Amino acid sequence: MRFDPNFFQRRRFTTAEIKALSHSAKKDLTTAKKYDSAEVAFTFSYQAFLKLGITVIAKHGYKAKSREGHHIAIIEKLAEIDGNQEIRLIGEAMRRKRNIDLYAGGTVVSEKEAFEYRDFVGKLINKYLKT
Repeated sequence: MRFDPNFFQRRRFTTAEIKALSHSAKKDLTTAKKYDSAEVAFTFSYQAFLKLGITVIAKHGYKAKSREGHHIAIIEKLAEIDGNQEIRLIGEAMRRKRNIDLYAGGTVVSEKEAFEYRDFVGKLINKYLKT
């Protein structure tokens, strides 16, 4: 498996570092589940999704670099690692909706979508981080 050096840097993580990354993803998912607000559920689900990707990539010995396009690279690498292109499709949809909300000034996620995204991310976190 190839990790693009523009987006990923080889790095050995300690068990404690992996645990901290994992904890951060789980904490965001917990926050997403705690409130009935679609906006809160969506925002924290997206954050948990990215943090999951960062954690899984770290387990493969790479650190994601913070630069333009890194969210796309994280999503694509998580999908590749899992062998599931649905992760890429759903992750990209979430990223686009987050960008519209952030840069165009309006929430574009329905309650149904927000909670479906949250459940999707929850299943991935259960699979990779054993919550």
